[in-house]
Amino acid sequence: MLELIIPPVVAALVILSIHAYLGLHVIRREVIFVDLAFAQVAAFGTTVALLFGIELGTTASLLFAMGATLVGALVFSFTRMEESTVPQEAIIGIVYVVASAAVILLAGLTAEGAEHIKETLTGTLIWVGWGDIVKMAVVYAVVGAFHFALRRPFLEVTFHPERSRNVRLWDFLFYVSFGIVISFSVEIAGVLMVFSSLVVPAVVAFFFARTLATALLVAWASGTVAILAGIGASFWWDLATGPLLVCSFGAVLLLAAGLKPFLGVPAGTPIRLPHEMQAGGDGTGEPPAGQS
Repeated sequence: MLELIIPPVVAALVILSIHAYLGLHVIRREVIFVDLAFAQVAAFGTTVALLFGIELGTTASLLFAMGATLVGALVFSFTRMEESTVPQEAIIGIVYVVASAAVILLAGLTAEGAEHIKETLTGTLIWVGWGDIVKMAVVYAVVGAFHFALRRPFLEVTFHPERSRNVRLWDFLFYVSFGIVISFSVEIAGVLMVFSSLVVPAVVAFFFARTLATALLVAWASGTVAILAGIGASFWWDLATGPLLVCSFGAVLLLAAGLKPFLGVPAGTPIRLPHEMQAGGDGTGEPPAGQS
């Protein structure tokens, strides 16, 4: 049985490796459902591909998903308006609902529509192959390197957008990279797992961490516990892996919430950025002129 468990566990951990970091951005930006919206937009792309006779999991299907998320990146980057009376979360919710409805409508035109809708929600993690895992890991490594190289503007736009000189540009680049990640993960893990692995570890991290590095470690650790427990329980009890894995993330969140009064940081304590990000924008680590 061990040889059956290892591939989905490794695939889930690879997904967690980048989702945990992106989740910190999502929580701090207060766009909680942007990952759900992106996941449904990616699912819409694969559903359109299905109408053209393109099988799921193929390169062509992935390109359709990435094309759809590119449009989503444009929408989300240009609807971030600090002075608007309409919160961006409303736009994100509308995109999610419309994309979900479109997936249902289009899937109904295909012979395998019902199965496709089910797979978009729960994924096919249990059947993942090593080739897909390696491909996904390589893509995530490239995206991770991209974020590391541009960590300063990305963190500025997330934590201190008032310091950024071009919020929409960096928002667009962030959402493009976000969409690429989602396009790969949603076909394997499904919409529900994608949302859980992005949001739950990040929420747990904000419960207990004061620094960005610690937050990332806490997110990875809590997500790993949820993955090992969820996949292990699904094999032990012979239950559907996707739904049980999502429930496992929920259980970890409940456990963290119970421990927070005893181990968590004081309410209202912000996560501190790395030293070079604490400056007023010049990267020297010194406060802006006129401040001490």
